[in-house]
Amino acid sequence: MQIGKKIKQLRLKKGLTQEELGERTDLSKGYISQLERDLTSPSIETLFSLLEVLGSSPKEFFDDGSPAAKVVFGKDEHIMNTDEDRGYSVRWLVSESNEKEMEPVLLSLAPNGEFKEFEPSLSQTFIYVLEGRIVLQLGTERYEADEGDALYYEASHHHRLSNAGPGEARCLLVATESYL
Repeated sequence: MQIGKKIKQLRLKKGLTQEELGERTDLSKGYISQLERDLTSPSIETLFSLLEVLGSSPKEFFDDGSPAAKVVFGKDEHIMNTDEDRGYSVRWLVSESNEKEMEPVLLSLAPNGEFKEFEPSLSQTFIYVLEGRIVLQLGTERYEADEGDALYYEASHHHRLSNAGPGEARCLLVATESYL
């Protein structure tokens, strides 16, 4: 097992620099660099301190035999929610998405359909219009997108999606953090 490689993977996953990890564990950047290149080995106490900061238990860190994370989510696992009064349906494409960093959904809007309004958040959102025309109301700005268009925005203002065309509109929406 390459302890240094696993420490580096966990550090990068946490979005920390070597210097930041060193500051949080009272270790030098140089020592972290040597660890990650497997040029030195940490003491048990140092390893446990690193794992605590990196959000991993010793069992998780050393468990190479655990089953791989789920990769394929079949259509029979999708979760569907329909609001006929507002004219939309949402299909969660990844059943475990509330435990992930992204939430991919398929959103269908009936003519004049309108998705619920969302509060400002730190979320980033990507939308690809599969069919029809949609309108994004983002704060005081209004953006229209047709089939084949994509939108990407930070959800730092109140925002709402609605159907701007005469027929059904469908889009793939992927949002970071808890959004839907």
